[in-house]
Amino acid sequence: MNLTTIEAKPFVPAADFERAKQFYSAIGFEIPWSSEDLAYVRLGQTAFLLQSFDQPAFTQNFQMHLLVENVDDWHSHLKAIGVEERFEVRMGEPQDQPWAMRDFTLFDPSGVLWRIAQNSPRASE
Repeated sequence: MNLTTIEAKPFVPAADFERAKQFYSAIGFEIPWSSEDLAYVRLGQTAFLLQSFDQPAFTQNFQMHLLVENVDDWHSHLKAIGVEERFEVRMGEPQDQPWAMRDFTLFDPSGVLWRIAQNSPRASE
């Protein structure tokens, strides 16, 4: 029996599908394939499916976690491209968390919450 998995991709909701594709492209993801209501979105080995799906209660409770090598570089990049002003989204400041991560929050144009994080050494390490 072979139970090897290849990947798991979440379906990320988008109230305004075209604007969401513009947002993810602007922050550094590529969209190698798209139909009228579904897009394959990736950056390196990270991928998800963006779907034209507008259910506010679902979207407002949907979270994504993106683990990166350098969270401060990501935050600086997003500030430099003016993501908050350009897409009218909210972004937090990087913070060291008690769960051994440094992260910040970013809401996409539909309200999906992203936590962009890097691993940090634990206090005992």
